[in-house]
Amino acid sequence: MNNISSLSSLSEGSTAVVTEMNSTGDMRRRLMDMGLIEGTRVICLHRSPAGDPIAYLIRGAVIALRKEDTGKILVRTDC
Repeated sequence: MNNISSLSSLSEGSTAVVTEMNSTGDMRRRLMDMGLIEGTRVICLHRSPAGDPIAYLIRGAVIALRKEDTGKILVRTDC
């Protein structure tokens, strides 16, 4: 069974695979340029004390993203 949720809901240390990008415009292009496309494996590394932004390991790079942006990215967490 596939466990689909938003990227922003991953807990520290969790791994997931991107299944759908619902971002639009410039933010969608920016995320895709960083390698965040369907099929990409993502690891949640660290949440800031306030919970936003969150650091992710994406294709070998550590990238901090806001919940506002990662809430529009769906991931499968049963990988």
